[in-house]
Amino acid sequence: MAADELPEDQRLHNISPKAYEHPADRAATAALQQIPMIDTILRRVIEFGERSVYQELLASAVRLGENQMPEVYASHRAALARLDIEYLPPLYIMQWPLINAMAIGSKNPIVVLNSSTVNVMDAQELRTVLGHEAGHILSDHVLYQTALFILLRLSAGPLQRLPFFAGLPLLAIKLALLEWYRAAELSCDRAATLVTRSPMTTCQTMMVMAAGTASRKLSLDEFVNQANEYVDWEPGWDKLMRFGRELQMTHPYPVRRVHELMNWVRSGEYDRIINGEYVQRGSKADAREAAADATDHYAEKFKGIFEEVGVGARKAGDKAGEAADKISDWLKQR
Repeated sequence: MAADELPEDQRLHNISPKAYEHPADRAATAALQQIPMIDTILRRVIEFGERSVYQELLASAVRLGENQMPEVYASHRAALARLDIEYLPPLYIMQWPLINAMAIGSKNPIVVLNSSTVNVMDAQELRTVLGHEAGHILSDHVLYQTALFILLRLSAGPLQRLPFFAGLPLLAIKLALLEWYRAAELSCDRAATLVTRSPMTTCQTMMVMAAGTASRKLSLDEFVNQANEYVDWEPGWDKLMRFGRELQMTHPYPVRRVHELMNWVRSGEYDRIINGEYVQRGSKADAREAAADATDHYAEKFKGIFEEVGVGARKAGDKAGEAADKISDWLKQR
């Protein structure tokens, strides 16, 4: 069903991302924004790499529309409509064996589906993935998300060798963005659930992503039990080792995402939103007030990341200002 055909009573009119954002997302975003000159650094990284990403998609992916996989494109439009998003991002599909998708683009986002996502998932699971990406767009995650994608794609090494990036703590920025992104994913799992109106479909989608095989071959009950077993693991060395493994991950483990989502559903927040009781766009909320302890936690964590790579956040801001001028001059010559 296309977005303009969605019944009005199914739209979450004027819903604010604050209505579904996970506290860790709000806190990590607030802490990330405290890093001096972070937006300047990231916008320059994006200017350097975003155009090449778009060109590559045009050249090597397939853009979907009314005459190109119309059923997938209609599901994309419907997911956006459920969250009352007027902007219609271009939708691409690219050949890639991992089940995944992304929203990318700092100003005019686009959504990219991996071919395995479309080939393996059923219609509702695919709608869940598209709803998740719509959540990223509504939450305005795309600036940091695009910068992270470019940093991961190009890697810090080659960038550091370019004269205008010399000395910038791009490894620290990448690790801070990864920490933020894992928290942002939890928010968008909630957004996806609001799109499908089915928490168990979101859990099922996580199971498919973890297994890489169709849900009809799997047991969701067993997967939920597995998620509980992981979360309830006794404290000790095993849990400590998890943190090291997660540092370089873009997404939290699927079992953790299932657990976090079901906690949110059991809290009653999901039902309240579905019944029309939610924060609307334009309302103001202080992120530190909403999650002060968590914000301080992430602020200290990001500070520690910068210290570990041998540079202070304030010093990084000074270097970013110098690099920004050099990048601007370089881009004007292109």
